[in-house]
This record gives sequence, C-alpha cells and structure tokens, in this order.
Amino acid sequence: MTRPQGLDSTLSPSWLAVSLLVLMVGGIGLGSAVGSTGWESWRAALSDDTAWQIVWDIRLPRSLGAWAAGALLGLAGALAQGLFRNPLADPYLLGSASGASLGVALALTVFGANPFATEFLVRLGLTGAAFLGAVLAVLLTLLLARGVQHTLRLLLAGVIVGVVLGALASLITLTRPDVLLGMQGFLLGSTSFVGWSAALLMLGLLGLCMAIAFGLSRVLDALSLGEATALSLGMPLLPVRVVLVGVLALATGAAVAQTGLVAFVGLAAPHLVRSLVKTSYHAMGLLSALMGGVLLLFADLLARLVLAPQELPVGVLTAVLGGGYLLWLMYRGDNMRTSR
Repeated sequence: MTRPQGLDSTLSPSWLAVSLLVLMVGGIGLGSAVGSTGWESWRAALSDDTAWQIVWDIRLPRSLGAWAAGALLGLAGALAQGLFRNPLADPYLLGSASGASLGVALALTVFGANPFATEFLVRLGLTGAAFLGAVLAVLLTLLLARGVQHTLRLLLAGVIVGVVLGALASLITLTRPDVLLGMQGFLLGSTSFVGWSAALLMLGLLGLCMAIAFGLSRVLDALSLGEATALSLGMPLLPVRVVLVGVLALATGAAVAQTGLVAFVGLAAPHLVRSLVKTSYHAMGLLSALMGGVLLLFADLLARLVLAPQELPVGVLTAVLGGGYLLWLMYRGDNMRTSR
C-alpha cells in the first residue's frame, strides 16, 4: 500500500509535529474533563476536592496512558514497516499479540483454579503475564527464524507463532469458560485501568525506544533502498535487526500489557504520516509515535462518549476507524490508477 499519487504534501514535518503536540495537549485536557455523566468543567473539579481527586487519580493518568500506549504502537508500526520493508507490517507481526493473549489466559487459569498460587504469580499479575507472554513469543519467533538474518523467514515465523499461540489461547478459553470474561476486556482493548504507574512506565519506555529508533534512522533509510544497497553503503544490518526486533518487542509488549489488544493504531499511524508529509526515518519514528498517540487518545475519548455512561471498548473503535481509513486509502489509490 503506497502513498496515493497526486496527493501532494501540504505540511512540513515540523508543522505536523507541532500540530500533533497541540492535539495531544488538547486531547489530554478533554479526556480529563469527561466523566461517566459526560462533560464536566475544570472549574467544578477545582472547587470540589472529590472531583479533583477523580480527575488527578483516574482521568488524567488514563488519558496520558492512552496517548503513551498509542505512541508506542505508532513507533513500533513505523519500525516494523521499515524493518520488513512492507507497508502492511504492524507491531503484532512477530507474534507478540498472541503471546500476550496466551499469557493472560494462563494467568487467569492459574489464579482461578488455584487459590494457593505462588507469590511470584500473584505479584506478576495480568499485566506482567501479558508482557512476559509477548516477549517469549518474540523469542520463539527468533528461534524458529534462526535469528534475524533473513527478513522473509522472520516474517513467516512471526505469522506461524501468532497463529499457534492464538489457537492455544482460544483453546484455554473453550475449556475454561470462566476465563472468557476476563479475557474479553483484554482482547477488545481498554484503557480503563491505566493509572499513574502504568502511564509513567510507558512514557519512560517510549523515551528509550524513541532514542534507539532515532539512532538507527540512517540504517532504516538505507534499508528502504534494499538490502544490497544498504550493505554496499557499509550499514551493519545484522546488529541493527537485532536491536530493532528488541525495540519492537519492548514497545509492543509494554503497550499491550497495559491496554490489551488495540488494533490498527500501529498500522494506520505511519500511513497517516506518509499521506501528510514526505520524510525520512529521521523524523518518521517521532511523527508516527505522535500520530499513534493522538489516534488512541481521541479514540479513547470517543469510546467514553458514544454509549455514555457505558464505555465502548477502545480496541473495537480503533479497528473500525483504522480499518475504514485503510480501505479508503486503498480505494483512493485504485481510483487514481484507473483514471490515468
């Protein structure tokens, strides 16, 4: 899926970054003002200690965490597309999503079946189980692919691991119906339980992953020209692939562990950036992170308003909106090709 021809870039990367930062600040402010009863003014929150505590302890970290999770997925999506040189690559391509699902299913089974679960499992919790499952799935993908030397083999191994681990997670939910309810929130994606600790953790990991991605931007630019060209330019492809896979696993695992399986954000964010600006990977990682954060932040805001006072799972909303955008992009590109 390439950038539709005839669609000229109207924004510079710096203007797009500033615009996304403004949207981020505005979205966090709006998210902090939306409660179960709809919109609430900041003046009421400042005059009521209980209302202010709700804003500070629940709504603000939730909005900030939604942005951080979306930013992690957007960055991971840009890196995955650069690593595999495939515009359809997304952060879950290495099996991390299915591994996280299996980890959560196993944790729910252990906690539900054994009231004397070990202290380690109790402290690990569902968040830790999801992150551990995602990391182990990526390691299994690397084992099957025999390293990162061959991109196509790595891609196929990730697909296989995702299918097998996803099937195992489904098997657990079939044999243990009591696990299905707990799995449902994770599979549909939710930011309802993101607190300050989770939000700050994701922000810290985002800064680390962003710094690494910025340092590898020249290699990704060279890799976009082909492996032979990148090697002729003296780029260290093998260690770069190892580091990129590690960053992918870290960013995706951290986001999935806190918010569940949020679909299409990591895939759609880089495409949105490419449809607005022409830039190299020197800025693509930052812009994709900002775009992903804004997408998930406003999707979470919309999910709270559509069925208020009930909430729509944010993963369902991102799947509908993200999938609709990508279908429109494909339709527009096909129309442009047939009209010439």
